[in-house]
Amino acid sequence: MKMLGIIGGLGPMATAYFLELIVRMTDAAKDQEHLPSVTFNLPDIPDRTAHVLDPSKESPVPRLTSAAKQLENLGCCCIAVPCVTSHCFYEELSASVNIPWLNAVEETAAMLKKLGVKKAGILATSGTIATGLFQNALDRAGIGWAIPEEQDKVMHLIYNNVKAGIAPEMELFYSVSEQLRAEGCEMLILGCTELSLIKRDRPIGPGYLDVLEVLARASVLQCEKPLLPAYELLGQHGTDSREI
Repeated sequence: MKMLGIIGGLGPMATAYFLELIVRMTDAAKDQEHLPSVTFNLPDIPDRTAHVLDPSKESPVPRLTSAAKQLENLGCCCIAVPCVTSHCFYEELSASVNIPWLNAVEETAAMLKKLGVKKAGILATSGTIATGLFQNALDRAGIGWAIPEEQDKVMHLIYNNVKAGIAPEMELFYSVSEQLRAEGCEMLILGCTELSLIKRDRPIGPGYLDVLEVLARASVLQCEKPLLPAYELLGQHGTDSREI
């Protein structure tokens, strides 16, 4: 039996949705066929973007590595963190344990390549954008990319809407999306788990690849559970994954 370790709470609702996605993606006929997991819900971990943009602010790395080691000691076979900005510390974090730390950013680039995408738009936190996480992964995959001209709109959606429990201002979401489409982006990456919640709750249309879905898919496969055929390829549906 392979057990998944999850470091959650970054943010809490995204973690709850991640758990739901794992259940929905697994080809299981009864409870006992689903994926065992241990979740640490740690919303008090210091803000990742704040530290990336200002290193004088408290680092989330000590808390993340401590949680990872505990999950390893509990017998987990791999670790997933449903928070994209935490991947800014991937090298340091993955070196802290002897089990795989799933890389949602690399998995996303691989999925885009599988879909035949030539250019992708990146919707993510300013911390993720600043470190070039997606840009570098897409470069390695031979995929072009663009980032929003109005990044402040993306941050407003993430922090002042979704994280604050307020309905997203969809005119901002569509404004940024249209700008990236105008630059030739065939697919837009929902590169922050708060943006995944917008896709969950709003009919945003096709042409978006949800990193939270990518990470859930990778988790099921890494733990050697069967994947429902509808999830072999992602990014091809414009509605909530529950409708696939």
